[in-house]
Amino acid sequence: MGLSTVIVDDEQLALDELSYLLKSVDDVSVVAQGHNGLEAVSLIKEHSPDIVFLDVQMPGLDGFGVIKKLLDRRINLPQIIFATAYDQYAVKAFEVNAIDYLLKPFDKKRVAQALEKARKRVQGSSANSDKLETLLKALESQRPQNSKVLLRSTGRLFLVDQKDVCFASIEDGVITIVGTTLEGQSNCRTLEELLNGLDSDMFWRAHRSFVVNINRIKEVVPWFKSSYQLRMDDKKQTEIPVSRAQTKRLRELFGL
Repeated sequence: MGLSTVIVDDEQLALDELSYLLKSVDDVSVVAQGHNGLEAVSLIKEHSPDIVFLDVQMPGLDGFGVIKKLLDRRINLPQIIFATAYDQYAVKAFEVNAIDYLLKPFDKKRVAQALEKARKRVQGSSANSDKLETLLKALESQRPQNSKVLLRSTGRLFLVDQKDVCFASIEDGVITIVGTTLEGQSNCRTLEELLNGLDSDMFWRAHRSFVVNINRIKEVVPWFKSSYQLRMDDKKQTEIPVSRAQTKRLRELFGL
């Protein structure tokens, strides 16, 4: 019996790379590919695959959010192999009992090792839903319980509600957070670190240098060559570019 597989990643290059590596494995068949967390939930429900390669860091609904939705909806969980470009997320993937995790760029030998682990669990009908649910709760308990964001401004430290944050940007290694009434700098060193403490259903990385609050987008502005900019709901009505890689996600979010 072959192993049916679904791949979900918001980067087309990563999808193509992993799909190419899996084609060389005789008993593996890629039945579907998705680009975000919502597609992941839908594809898993539709295809009931044996294995899912799931990107951790995706806008809107991340890889851990996908697992939570599957558990909430009582959808049978396949064997999960998380994929990530960031070591800290790989550690979290291990904590939620992933069969294995892969660091990007993908290595053929590591993919083969992860598949072998998944193959043994599929053949042994090893159910991991209970462990995933338990460990997911443990992971959530480790996340910040408050909905505040810390920013430095005029020599003072302010706590701002996440809902009042319009966007964050990074330039020369410095992260600036712009809220509805305040603007200041974050203590985080990377946007990935900042995103880790934000509500994944509210914040989206529209561009490599920008994270936006979806609820604070005032206007979607058509731009050159089928691209878009976002006019935000801050005092300056800042316009933020949407990267080409995230244009599809923008259309999905607002039905463009």
